Amino acid sequence: MEKTIFFDLEGPLSPQDNAYEVMKLTGEEGAVIFEVISKYDDIISLEGREDYEPGDTLALIVPFFLLHGITEGDIKRVSERAKIVEGAEYLFRKLQAENWDIYIISTSYEQHAYNVGRKLGVPPNNIICTNISKTLREKKALPKKFLHTIKKAEEEIVELYSDLENTELIVNRLDDLFFTQLPSMGYDIFTTRVIGGERKAEAVRQIAKETGEKISDAIAVGDSITDYKMLKEVATHGGISVVFNGNEYAVPYANVGLASGDIRFLHILCDAFVRGGKGEVMEVVTKWEENREVFEKNPFDIPDNCITADVRAFITKQKKSFPYFHNIEHADERRKEEIIKIHKQVRMQVRADAGKLG
Repeated sequence: MEKTIFFDLEGPLSPQDNAYEVMKLTGEEGAVIFEVISKYDDIISLEGREDYEPGDTLALIVPFFLLHGITEGDIKRVSERAKIVEGAEYLFRKLQAENWDIYIISTSYEQHAYNVGRKLGVPPNNIICTNISKTLREKKALPKKFLHTIKKAEEEIVELYSDLENTELIVNRLDDLFFTQLPSMGYDIFTTRVIGGERKAEAVRQIAKETGEKISDAIAVGDSITDYKMLKEVATHGGISVVFNGNEYAVPYANVGLASGDIRFLHILCDAFVRGGKGEVMEVVTKWEENREVFEKNPFDIPDNCITADVRAFITKQKKSFPYFHNIEHADERRKEEIIKIHKQVRMQVRADAGKLG
């Protein structure tokens, strides 16, 4: 059995939302502007706007980068501050030693994705991410009208933040900015092609085609609205889709849930997948879900097929990161709501401010 695993980056591998942090360099209102645009992204993604994909926020904020002179170097410097999720380095060492084909499919700008990938030993050829370099390098003298329009938009977006639930007002104002005003000046928002939504699913299909490996023999790991189509793609083809500390946009599309401050527990599922494919994974997940309290009280009661020796030793020494596993595939709507609540609680602990973003 070939072993392939696809990781989203922001959430499962690094808690930082790189674009959010970079936007803060544009001024004291940068975070507020990003949050409003992220909200707008969620709204129009869920309504199924044609030619728009979840995560295109990273294209929408580029005019603000241009206004404030944000460079590739700025993005790199922000990325250098990014932490790695607990247990990720251990997990990647194990997967690499076991000859898994590891891919990162990320909405992140390449400066961030390549930086985190390097820290985890994933080569650039195995990282699919968003290229913003050309746009930042080739910027010409910006027309005064463009600069004035973006500056005015900043002021109005800050005002929109005071009423984030007024989705109609947000959509009307930002539709006008991104799809009327800027195009009228010859600026195409979608020059920056963000790897999110359907483009992540496309990447999975393309990799499977190039390698000749079956999607049913793959695991996908994601946590947010930009990942749900990738998770759905792998689950639909009979593979394992794991939502890690996910939100309400991602949880319903996975067949397995893992909520934890430490991602090394994912290795339990990878180990089960190698032994017996999807059936073995779902059996292990169900046993954890049904017996979590017993397992937590005495890790030595965990059956050998539900844990690895390394993970047993880890949780015996400390219990701060004891995981929640969920069989989402068999969960009814009420149970899914309970699972989402657990995931959100852990998500906020792990990702802090970035956890509230879609």
